[in-house]
Amino acid sequence: MGLEAIKALGFASVGKNVQISDRASFYGVGRISLGSNVRIDDFCVLSAGVGGISVGNYVHIAVYSSLIGAGKISLSDYCNISSRVAIYSSNDDYSGAAMTNPTVPSEFTGVTHADVLLGKHVIVGSGSVILPGVTLEEGVAVGALSLVQKCCQAFGVYAGNPARRIKERKRDLLELEQRLISRGI
Repeated sequence: MGLEAIKALGFASVGKNVQISDRASFYGVGRISLGSNVRIDDFCVLSAGVGGISVGNYVHIAVYSSLIGAGKISLSDYCNISSRVAIYSSNDDYSGAAMTNPTVPSEFTGVTHADVLLGKHVIVGSGSVILPGVTLEEGVAVGALSLVQKCCQAFGVYAGNPARRIKERKRDLLELEQRLISRGI
């Protein structure tokens, strides 16, 4: 999709060098901001509720991923969302105390909303799910097929269902970031 076609979609803002597949879908597009050097692949769904979606610079959202919910979803600079990742900022009440699904009037449901923040240099492995209210601090790496329901501390590697910290992540990428910035790219 070319720049003019991207701008015609009505995003809140669009940076430079943005690449979006014409097979991606957007809802609440006026509440979605895209930084520079962003790529969104085929069959991704970004559905921004009242909180909106903010995508930083040098962010990749891979095929079949989804960002959905009424809370704000923020992807900081240098984030990498692998294929089939789901990030939710809203959640139904599964207890049976309320009805579920978006076709039911809200007075009968118990949907909760909470912001989701992915810090700089976060990578989320394929098939992972991130639930409302989660913050992944700078440099967090989430292994494939993980369920992230709690906040994760900086430069930790997390994996599993539920995700737990399994080791430290190297910080070499911070020096590489500075080299990239010094190039003025």
